[in-house]
Amino acid sequence: MRLAVLPFLLASLTAPLMAQAATSLSVCTEASPEGFDVVQYNSLTTTNASADVLMNRLVDYDAQTGKLVPSLAESWTVQPDGLTYDFKLRSGVKFHHTDYFTPTRDFNADDVVFSFQRMLDPANPWNKVAAQGFPHAQSMQWPSLIKKIEAPDANTVRVTLDHPDATFLATLSMGFASIYSAEYTAQLLKAGTPEKLNSQPIGTGPFIFKRFQKDSVVRYTANPDYFAGKPNVDTLIYAITPDANVRLQRIKQNECQVALSPKPLDVAEAAKDPNLKVEKTDAFMTAFLAINSQHPPLDKPEVRQAINLAFDKDTYLKAVFEGSARPANGPYPPNTWGYASDLPGYKHDVAKAKELLAKAGLKDGFKTTIWTRPSGSLLNPNPSAGAQLLQNDLAAVGIKAEIKVIEWGELIRRAKPGEHDLLFMGWAGDNGDPDNFLTPQFSCAAVKSGTNFARYCDDGLDKLIGQGKAVTDQGQRSKLYHQVQEQIQKQALWLPLAHPTAFALARNNVQGYEVSPFGRQDFSKVTVK
Repeated sequence: MRLAVLPFLLASLTAPLMAQAATSLSVCTEASPEGFDVVQYNSLTTTNASADVLMNRLVDYDAQTGKLVPSLAESWTVQPDGLTYDFKLRSGVKFHHTDYFTPTRDFNADDVVFSFQRMLDPANPWNKVAAQGFPHAQSMQWPSLIKKIEAPDANTVRVTLDHPDATFLATLSMGFASIYSAEYTAQLLKAGTPEKLNSQPIGTGPFIFKRFQKDSVVRYTANPDYFAGKPNVDTLIYAITPDANVRLQRIKQNECQVALSPKPLDVAEAAKDPNLKVEKTDAFMTAFLAINSQHPPLDKPEVRQAINLAFDKDTYLKAVFEGSARPANGPYPPNTWGYASDLPGYKHDVAKAKELLAKAGLKDGFKTTIWTRPSGSLLNPNPSAGAQLLQNDLAAVGIKAEIKVIEWGELIRRAKPGEHDLLFMGWAGDNGDPDNFLTPQFSCAAVKSGTNFARYCDDGLDKLIGQGKAVTDQGQRSKLYHQVQEQIQKQALWLPLAHPTAFALARNNVQGYEVSPFGRQDFSKVTVK
């Protein structure tokens, strides 16, 4: 009798222990996402909260090897003319099962076709749901690039391009190329509630959306059916914490196990804490001041050049980045192939700046505004200090600039149509290709989509950028991109600031977390001991 009862007693005793073994990972992030329908937005914060944890793309970019790797597509072939791409899809991939959606089938080619057609076809009912359009798809000129997308069978997708584009495959790894459930979107459309896609997302990714409270928290649970294996943590929490000092205190107190975008001083302090570790990598990013070339007198090249000359960048880097960034001389980080290392740039020269303003008929200066965010980020660790330094340097040459501090989501929304004059901004490349800094930031299409914060459209520059994408030889592309960088610098469309080191703080019991040079987040393999 006793021997028979013993297994039952052991099972009863171990059940609570097994329940306690469920693990949670809390990540202190710096801002709220704009929403979860990632194709509508262009901020990295939104990509991190949606595409990175909830969704998958046909391909991924492996930063370690610098190569594209399979994801929802197991393999792909490209015809010799560079116009036809055939993707063989992974079978058995399941969409999320939630209290608001129960899938009746696995992922298939219909989902890929829908996800693309939504952005490409104005007649698609979902095309109109995105009130502000599809910024990445439009800036990448997908509507004119992709001639046709079709499904020869349930496991195959064929994309036919209008013209060769050497960047097409790489762009498929970007957040906006995430694949949606055609079945779920049809359900929402039938119910007359398409707006719920932005607040009740469904994907195939490692985590399932549970709840979002603006400026507070996003909650996710592990996807038990994830095709790459269930994540090691059962619950993922984004604790939205705009103040970097608070993020540091929260990770010290174990309220968060990972803290993103620490200030340089916080990195130094965390390095001394035996319970914390510092993760870092060279970021494939550029911090810059966008100069709105559509707002007089910023429409004059001499004025934009004067702003570049007036700013003491060395002082700015020491004060804001505190030794954690390299000075920028153009849009690319120096480790980008095609980087033009021989461009002169703009050295701090107050007398030359005044001379250029006088030449532009602005001897007595002018009034303008500086837009910045309230809280620090990787690309702008101390917004207040940076804006004040710029304001003082501009005043020294007669430019009276008013600082406007605008909440991040509102700042992005208003900057896309070009309300700003001078805008502290940053850009993260998604896939290692240099065009990822050019087409989204300097093409005419990107002015319309809102990602071109310099608001500059020039046929000659547009043609050069297009030629760089039309050829596959890296040497030829590098020569074209050298010319592009020359024009961007001559026109002074940006005041390039810095290429930062990407840092994150983690508790010592967190294993498997790596900082991405692109600012993307992967918590699917993270373990909390």
